[in-house]
Order: sequence, then structure tokens, then C-alpha cells
Amino acid sequence: MKPVLRAFAVLPILFVAACSVTDTVVEKITPYKIDISQGNIVTQEMVAKLKPGMTKSQVRFIMGTPLITDVFHARRWDYVYRNQKAGKLVEERRLALFFEQEALVRVEGDVVAASPVAEEKKEVASPAPGAAMEAPAKTAEQSTQDAAPAGE
Repeated sequence: MKPVLRAFAVLPILFVAACSVTDTVVEKITPYKIDISQGNIVTQEMVAKLKPGMTKSQVRFIMGTPLITDVFHARRWDYVYRNQKAGKLVEERRLALFFEQEALVRVEGDVVAASPVAEEKKEVASPAPGAAMEAPAKTAEQSTQDAAPAGE
């Protein structure tokens, strides 16, 4: 009889211990969460192309269709981009374009236009196909070495 009582005494202890183990296992096993990109991807280069006075069709050609067009605010277009990885927000960008009489007046948001210097460097680094490459200029030291006789 005593072994049966011991078994009944040990059994609840085992159940309690098993519950604590399954809690940690359940916390570690989670469902897969996919990466989600929503909205319009807005780059600095796109914003740099926007100029005051552009028509709505020109802006739509550069930026794409706005994510939000409000009936009550027809003069405002909103571009929103959100990127989530594994359920956590990684990146969020917002850009608002304002029009008056079908012409772009101002741009507001957290996307800054690319600097002209960066654009010039990009153009120099990657010339158009078929364009002739210029040879780098020689320094004064290199030209004196070329002019010196080979016997010296």
C-alpha cells in the first residue's frame, strides 16, 4: 500500500514539473512571420526629380500612383511605405505632396532628396554604354619619369 501512496505523491510533482518545461518550449516555438512590404517605395532619387510647378501627371510618372488620395483633400497626395520583418517594423517612410491648380507646390515628409553631388558622382562612376572613357591625367612626377632617359 505504501508504494501506491508514494506513486500518488510523486505523480503530481511530475505533472507540475512537466508544465514548467512545456511553458519554455511553447515560448520558443513560434509561427513563421513573413516579411511584409506595403505601400510605395520612395527613394531619394525620386524625390530629387520633383520640382515645383510639375503637373500631376508628371509627378505620377516619377513617383507612381499615390497610396492615399482623399476626396476631402484632393490637393494632397500621400505616399507611405512600411517594411516589417518577422512582425517587427523595420522601416517606415511618409511623403506628402501638395498641389495648387494642378501644379506641385511643396513636398513634406521624412524622405530627403538626394544631394546633387551624390548624383554627379553616380553619373561619373557609371558612364553611358558606348561612351569613351577619358584617361586619367598624369601627375608632374609621372611626366618627368616618362621624359627621363631609360639609361639613368
